[in-house]
Amino acid sequence: MNSDASDHGHHDGHGDGHGDHAAMFRDRFRITLILAVPVVAFSPMVGMVFGYTPPSWSGWIPPLLGSIVYFWGGWPFLTGAIAEIRSRRPGMMLLVGLAITVAYGASLLHALGIGALDFWWELALLVVIMLLGHWLEMRALGQASGALDALAALLPDTAERIGPDGTVETVSPALLGVGDTVLVRSGGRVPADGSIVEGAAEVDESMITGESRPVSRAGGDRVVAGTVATDSALRVRVDAVGEETALSGIRRLVARAQESRSRAQTLADRAAALLFWFAAGAGVLTLAVWSSLGELPQAVTRTVTVLVIACPHALGLAIPLVVAISTARAARAGILVTDRLALERTRTVDTVLFDKTGTLTTGEPKVIGVAGAENTLALAAAVEADSEHPLARAVVDAAAGLDVPRARDFRSHTGRGVTATVDGREIAVGGPALLRERDLDVPADLERSTHDWSADGATVLYVVRTGEQSRARAQEVVGALALADTVRPESREAVDALHARGVRVVMITGDARPVADAVARDLGVDEVFAEVLPDGKDDRVAELQRRGAVVAMVGDGVNDAPALARADVGVAIGAGTDVAISSAGVVLASSDPRAVLSVIELSRAGYRKMLQNLWWAGGYNVVSVPLAAGVLAPVGIVLPPAVGAVLMSLSTIVVALNAQLLRRVDLRPARFTG
Repeated sequence: MNSDASDHGHHDGHGDGHGDHAAMFRDRFRITLILAVPVVAFSPMVGMVFGYTPPSWSGWIPPLLGSIVYFWGGWPFLTGAIAEIRSRRPGMMLLVGLAITVAYGASLLHALGIGALDFWWELALLVVIMLLGHWLEMRALGQASGALDALAALLPDTAERIGPDGTVETVSPALLGVGDTVLVRSGGRVPADGSIVEGAAEVDESMITGESRPVSRAGGDRVVAGTVATDSALRVRVDAVGEETALSGIRRLVARAQESRSRAQTLADRAAALLFWFAAGAGVLTLAVWSSLGELPQAVTRTVTVLVIACPHALGLAIPLVVAISTARAARAGILVTDRLALERTRTVDTVLFDKTGTLTTGEPKVIGVAGAENTLALAAAVEADSEHPLARAVVDAAAGLDVPRARDFRSHTGRGVTATVDGREIAVGGPALLRERDLDVPADLERSTHDWSADGATVLYVVRTGEQSRARAQEVVGALALADTVRPESREAVDALHARGVRVVMITGDARPVADAVARDLGVDEVFAEVLPDGKDDRVAELQRRGAVVAMVGDGVNDAPALARADVGVAIGAGTDVAISSAGVVLASSDPRAVLSVIELSRAGYRKMLQNLWWAGGYNVVSVPLAAGVLAPVGIVLPPAVGAVLMSLSTIVVALNAQLLRRVDLRPARFTG
């Protein structure tokens, strides 16, 4: 169940991933269950408990099928036990392996007419229940094994390579070499790292840098594989391919961060290790004491009984049942738990590191301010109607419901803005570069608004109108718009609720410092990391961890993947990219940051149930093992093997019922903020 013990599937040759482990345990559980039914039904001890006598011809069934159950069904535990012995780290596998081996040996001797202990039915049930527990657990696991494939998926399937004669051929990006020139069409992804040799475009680099706004790229500028030319075609000379690209660098960061994750033992394995030494010590002491009294048959009987019942079914199911119910309960609340260890660690988190774009904010620009003439927004929307730029779509959306005039002669001027003719006049919409090109100043009545918008990190677009076509082409700035990535309303509630629970909130972003500071002031976060590139995000997580913080990273982009993998707990917003989801231990189906509180609550509730179940399983041993060893034999109180086995089964029922109480946990985000 720990990372080492659960890897016994590698020793066993059953596959390399948690999915392979889950399938292996599932198949063994189902077949072993079928074999165990006749073993239990034809056991004389079970017949005695339930008041019937198995037929005389059935005596061969428990030894035959029980042997198959032991060697085939119990094989993962036997190989896992050997691995734990070699690593000198006893845990669940060694405890189970010891119990089923002692039960098998004692039962085999009984079948040969030598011993008096018949544990075939107990052996079969123990293997079946342990296989069930491991299947449930492995099904709930999902280490970020798909992250690297998701990174590769960012590259386009094909690239358009321009030959020396100017012809364009479609090839696989894998066939590109340094020095090749490729054509990137408007809306297309860059297939390899390189420099622009012809054209200019607004490039969406958010999946790499986290910058929420497209950036202008022109001749001589570098572009990175996986980024998107949003509004114009580019010709790019390739200068890095394969492992030398920025995307491959991020891939290596993700892999290294995943490999560096702590492989601490789980709660159940620590309990199993303690229980192993307790059982081994009790067994040795029982054998020594009864042998010294000259009661060798009693010594063997008592020792075998102690070693068999020291591995309670309840311990095998205590954690897996809680994990299975927790993950199912979480899924209904829109929380996908892909890494069980991450869910366990969440209860200890004292610092939540939020990515800004797409997590605390919507990730989409919106018009947050309009100044100037009354029809400024309508004019801007008329001009932007034919543009596919994200800022243009935001302007058009903001003007919904207004009387927007029709425009004609639309033209895009990369890096400067767009123009069109509206009601016989040319209207231009663009940023400061538009004013510089036309040698215009910001009017005094707009200067205060635009200055405040810029100080808060907003994008400012100006609306410039020329005179009527029949007159001189005088130009004037008639208005301005402010656009920004807006804060989610739920983000404020999430930050306040985390503060109320003593959790620090830190924000990290690739955006410029003014943008980051404006959002931070609005939300009241404790610390801000701005203008951070992908490897920088990974470093910031490590920095917080060096300070002693237990960090949960919440993000949604490719640029967040290494940090999600590095954090103690990685939480991906489900609306984000596949690679972010694959690098996280917990995925939120919604984009509501308040769901982080739901994860914390679920982690704490699940941990309480785990402790309660382990205390029950351990408490059973504290009572049953001394009784099985014969501590009270001098006063006539002895625990028969059959009674010990029945009590073991009852403890399993108690654990199962207690785990079901997790279904009552309320995970609605709204309840954490009232």
